[in-house]
Amino acid sequence: MTKNMKIKDISDRLLTIKEPNDPFLDQCKMDDRKGVSDLLLKWKKSYQKELQLQNVFKQMCTNEIELRKQGYSVVAGIDEVGRGPLAGPVVACAVVLPEDFYCPGLTDSKQLSETKRNHFYEIIRDQAVAIGTGIIDNGEIDKINIYEATKKAMLTAVTNLGIVPDYLLIDAMKLDIPVPQLSMIKGDSKSISIAAASIMAKVTRDRMMKEYAVQYPHYAFEKNMGYGTKAHLEGLDEFGITPWHRRSFSPVKEMSGRNKTNGFRM
Repeated sequence: MTKNMKIKDISDRLLTIKEPNDPFLDQCKMDDRKGVSDLLLKWKKSYQKELQLQNVFKQMCTNEIELRKQGYSVVAGIDEVGRGPLAGPVVACAVVLPEDFYCPGLTDSKQLSETKRNHFYEIIRDQAVAIGTGIIDNGEIDKINIYEATKKAMLTAVTNLGIVPDYLLIDAMKLDIPVPQLSMIKGDSKSISIAAASIMAKVTRDRMMKEYAVQYPHYAFEKNMGYGTKAHLEGLDEFGITPWHRRSFSPVKEMSGRNKTNGFRM
């Protein structure tokens, strides 16, 4: 009986319980100590949360499962990050996950903390069948525009997979290549493959922006990732344009004509 157990020992034991029909839970229900009641409530909430994550994960695998039933064995999810920032590249990733991939909690990278993104990044990197990355820098973005740069980054990511996909699941974009594909609005919250690509692209780009922040510390790149936050705009106003800024984007575009470049007043 749990009444002979210390609260700490009960807590440790509950961490090992995975199913609601476990006899140990019934024993805990007969223990009238408040500490045990609180632990039971905590376990139930954790279990319900886990069930919810499992259900969401299953829903996000629906497209991949259906495509495999149709005979497509190499399904790649594709997503990008970095369309809107004033500085830095646009980064796209393509990811092919194994059929038995299981990772509850994996979803759109924008909905996750940095710690969670880094955690899932390592899991995807270790378990994915293939990962391809495409990076288009700010200079090329200025030359061909952000829409075309995004498509080019995605196409490069597919090429860099190292294997030939027979179906593409793409977040809100269509690619001009002879591969069957499905463009999905908010695909990173509907497809587990696109969500995985979202994580890989986001972490890759964030790490790049943090490296730029070391060289150019006045723009808070490590926090805003190149987006036009107050700190970023103040840095632009005081120190000018760095080599990583997109000169075709406002207000950088307007500043380019005032000879404020390279991160220093000229």
